[in-house]
Amino acid sequence: MVEVFKTNVHSHDHAIEVVNALQNIFPFAKINFDLEDCDKILRIEDEVVLASQVVEYLRNMKIVVSILD
Repeated sequence: MVEVFKTNVHSHDHAIEVVNALQNIFPFAKINFDLEDCDKILRIEDEVVLASQVVEYLRNMKIVVSILD
C-alpha cells in the first residue's frame, strides 16, 4: 500500500527529520519526500499505512499535511 501526502516541508534537513520520526512508527516502510514537486510530496509505502495516524502525527509536529487522492 502506498499513501501520498501534500506537506509544507521545504528543506532537505526538515524532510530527513520527518522521515526519521516516521520510521519510528513504520519501521519497515519505504518513506521519502519529493521536495521538487509543488506539493512537497511525502510517500509512505508499507503493508499497512494508516493515513489518519500519519496526518495526526505530522500535525503534532506542526507540519501542514493533507492526504492526496
